[in-house]
Amino acid sequence: MSSEQGAQDSGSADEAGHEAVWDVVVVGAGPAGASAAYAAATAGRRVLLLEKAELPRYKTCGGGIIGPSRDALPPGFELPLRDRVHAVTFSLNGRLVRTKRSRQMLFGLINRPEFDAGLVEAAQRAGAQLRTGTAVSRVEQHGTAVPDRRTVAVVLSDGETVLARAVVGADGSASRIGAHVGVKLDQVDLGLEAEIPVPPEVAEDWAGRVLIDWGPLPGSYGWVFPKGDSLTVGVISARGDGGATKRYLDDFVARLGLAGFEPSISSGHLTRCRSDDSPLSRGRVLVCGDAAGLLEPWTREGISYALRSGRLAGEWAVRISEAHDAVDARRQALNYAFAVKAGLGVEMGVGRRMMTLFEKRPGLLHAVLTTFPPAWNAFARIVRGSSSLAEMVRTHPLARRALSAMDRP
Repeated sequence: MSSEQGAQDSGSADEAGHEAVWDVVVVGAGPAGASAAYAAATAGRRVLLLEKAELPRYKTCGGGIIGPSRDALPPGFELPLRDRVHAVTFSLNGRLVRTKRSRQMLFGLINRPEFDAGLVEAAQRAGAQLRTGTAVSRVEQHGTAVPDRRTVAVVLSDGETVLARAVVGADGSASRIGAHVGVKLDQVDLGLEAEIPVPPEVAEDWAGRVLIDWGPLPGSYGWVFPKGDSLTVGVISARGDGGATKRYLDDFVARLGLAGFEPSISSGHLTRCRSDDSPLSRGRVLVCGDAAGLLEPWTREGISYALRSGRLAGEWAVRISEAHDAVDARRQALNYAFAVKAGLGVEMGVGRRMMTLFEKRPGLLHAVLTTFPPAWNAFARIVRGSSSLAEMVRTHPLARRALSAMDRP
């Protein structure tokens, strides 16, 4: 029996013929959703994971696995690393090229189809049931489809209704569940990316080294991430001038001498950051990852935010599933929001300040990172996971004073 069939059989009806109710239904099988499903399943709950695509599927993403991502993985999870990064080349729109090296690995690089599939498999091993090719049109917490106040109806695109005691929305940056919750966004960026197969001599030149280019548009940057016999090359900038972003990518690829190689995949994606007052829940429905607008505003790094918020959402969804009334469910949802804001929210706040600085003075940031050893050491500790932007600002007076000074016009 396939995992999809098992989910249908176990969730269709109980022995008396009544429609069964899942403890937790998770919508979206990316890193956030798979982490939520894993967390809820390891707590012994009946968990259904819904994914509209067939797995594995491609996602526009650089695929950098920094320390916080690694630390949030399920125990024993083996990362399908394509390369291990020990050096970073920084450039300022192609100029002032400087390379910084580290004896220790800085971070790893993965391909998202393999990584995401591994996370889903971990959730399934923990007991979650998976249904792919299943799109969700909406969720309902009131009305004829909802048998009682402890239940949420997840309505699929084919009209089928799945019932749950708690729902986790992890269905990406254009989330239907996020719309139900009322997620509000204050930063939207366009990322463009190409997967470029390269010959061995080109791949060898990039092995173990990434490039970060501070771009010509406010808040923009580009990257090259090596993954064996291919390079992931991309740029990101504020949404609103897609033509300028595309020109940046084309110029970036040409400048690197890669224009003669045919990309195997070219793709685009919008990233969305939540506003400070954006809700993270509504009734018995939680959101996490991109669906909640949780990512680092400066670098737009989202994998670690997806893994960490997904785990929290799965843990608190279990508590919501056990709540016997709306008051208790609301209390648990507020506890989830507090946990997210106390950790990821603080990091996002520092990231917003860094983004403001970067938009105004990218040259200063480039100079500090490449010529001031403490700044490079801080960057290395952050990507390894031994520190964070928020911790740096909180515990290092010099960093706090510098960022405060840079905040001023």
